[in-house]
This record gives sequence, structure tokens and C-alpha cells, in this order.
Amino acid sequence: MRMVRIFKYRGKTLEELQKMSLEEFSKILTSRERRALLRGLTERQKKLLEQIRKKPTKFHKTHERDMVILPEMVDIKLGIYSGKEYKTVEINPEMIGHRLGEFALTRERVMHSAPGVGATRGSKHIPLK
Repeated sequence: MRMVRIFKYRGKTLEELQKMSLEEFSKILTSRERRALLRGLTERQKKLLEQIRKKPTKFHKTHERDMVILPEMVDIKLGIYSGKEYKTVEINPEMIGHRLGEFALTRERVMHSAPGVGATRGSKHIPLK
């Protein structure tokens, strides 16, 4: 028998979190995220939130990497700008309370290959083992 795990954030279920107002939700966040919400959302963050509320099934692109993920954003696909391209991110309940930028990394791993044209003579003689 497999046990199904119910999502909870600080003792509250997702349904309870979605019914909360922004002020009530900010009281259970960590201090850094609470401070960001109590200072108020920026105009661009408000605009993104309004777009999400109007069309929750639509894909939304944004540059707002510092926005705190709210319960009403769950199950929405966002294109978060990484400085070069938009990374597609689907918001899960586990992401609540984090920032959007945490899920669209700005640096990628570099995979180097063999030395190419224009390489120095010494670098061409790399041992295989």
C-alpha cells in the first residue's frame, strides 16, 4: 500500500493557502519574503499578477525574477527571462515562498571539446588516457 503525501506549507494545505489574503499569507512566510510582500509589489509585478488572474491557462513571459511565488500562481506556466532566453517553468506547490529567479538559472554548464583550429601546437598533443 502506497501512502499519498498531501502538500502542506507551514501546516496549511494548498486550498487553505489559496483562500488566504496576501496579508495573511505574508505572515507565514520567511522574514525576507514577508518583507518583500509588506513593502508592496512593484508595478510590473502587479501587472504580471493581473495577467495571471485574467488568463490562468495562458503562457506568460516575465522579467520579474525577484517576485515571490504566491499560492494563486500554482499550476501556471511562466517564461522567466534568464538574461539570454526565456526558461519555461511550471509552478508547483513546493515552489511557494521562493522567488521566480531561483528556477531559471542564469549560468549554464560549459562542456569543452577537443582543441580546434587555431589552437597552439602544445595543446594538440593531449594524451587520450
